[in-house]
Amino acid sequence: MKSQFYLDPEITFLNHGSFGACPKPIFENYQYWQLELEKEPVQFIQKKVAGYLKTSKLALAKFIHCNADDFFFVPNPTVAINTIMRSLTLQPGDEILTTNHEYGAMDRTWHFYCKKYGAKLVNQDIPLPIISKEQILEAFWKGYTSRTKVVFLNQISSATALIFPVKEICERAKELGLITIIDGAHVPGHIDLDIEALNPDFYTGTMHKWMLAPKGCSFLYVKKEFQAMLEPLIVSWGYESESPSDSQFLDYHEYQGTRDIAAFLTAPTAIQFLEDNNWKQKSEDCKKMIIDNYESFCDLMQSKPICPISTTFLGQMCSIPIQTEKPLELKELLFQKYKIEIPVTKRLDSYFLRISLNAYNSQEDLDRLRFVLQEIKNNSTIFKKVNN
Repeated sequence: MKSQFYLDPEITFLNHGSFGACPKPIFENYQYWQLELEKEPVQFIQKKVAGYLKTSKLALAKFIHCNADDFFFVPNPTVAINTIMRSLTLQPGDEILTTNHEYGAMDRTWHFYCKKYGAKLVNQDIPLPIISKEQILEAFWKGYTSRTKVVFLNQISSATALIFPVKEICERAKELGLITIIDGAHVPGHIDLDIEALNPDFYTGTMHKWMLAPKGCSFLYVKKEFQAMLEPLIVSWGYESESPSDSQFLDYHEYQGTRDIAAFLTAPTAIQFLEDNNWKQKSEDCKKMIIDNYESFCDLMQSKPICPISTTFLGQMCSIPIQTEKPLELKELLFQKYKIEIPVTKRLDSYFLRISLNAYNSQEDLDRLRFVLQEIKNNSTIFKKVNN
């Protein structure tokens, strides 16, 4: 599969999770749409874009299991969450219940709006190591109070690469009358996603990570009962449109001025590529490599796994606890000297080496990482000595 990607063959790429990687056939389709726009931009934008978007959305809707009229494309989940927060009627003292495993950009966005409206963000501690789903649920709901109005949760965490029990949390939140907002940036194409079965009020996910689409391609799903209250992040021609469609929700959010939407239109090609190349099996193969190698990497780093080693908590990623006071130096050393692209992530005061795999990876890539880490342990002071 390596030949299907543009990735530099000299780099051992173990960081699919950060920004994805786009296969050549999907990237070529992306460029096709860009060229179509440039050939006749007026006709493309004024006459054809609605039909093109509908075709792409119908394909994606089938893949993520929801109605095509209940979501719109956005460049990334940060835009999606900002759109939601702009419309929430938060009052002073209201609380947003989340975890201390959330993505940094999301925490910053919540802090901005909480400061503006006098609300409070509750980053409930989900301690490591994870023992079970029940442990996560018990720890999470300890953060609930009578002031809780919103539940915000990543389905797969960024720094710790853990799969969270989102369905169970959404069900309990519904019983409590809370608004549920799910950040599924790492989910589509990675683990099964059925939005209707999860039943969140809001759900955002990316296509440019595990669905292999070009960069800047994500979506925001909104349950019908919340669509009227969602204000557009950018007010443009779709607002109080002179030629309204059947959906004010889509008018407000899909038509926001001149922009290159080529990435959004690649959904049918991306999904077809996944099907043609039996990507579900390739994903399972990657998950097996994670399961088979996780404990040995922890042993090498003289640390312990942060969760049970199973697909209940791990997908195509895992985070290895490491003892270091030089995380940036480690990341740069791995890339500059050894040509290994891999992130060093942080949660509170703990650091992790996060491995994320896709079909272009092999056991040889992991063996190389293991060899290099051993060499760094032997010949540098980047890793702190651990007393057993």
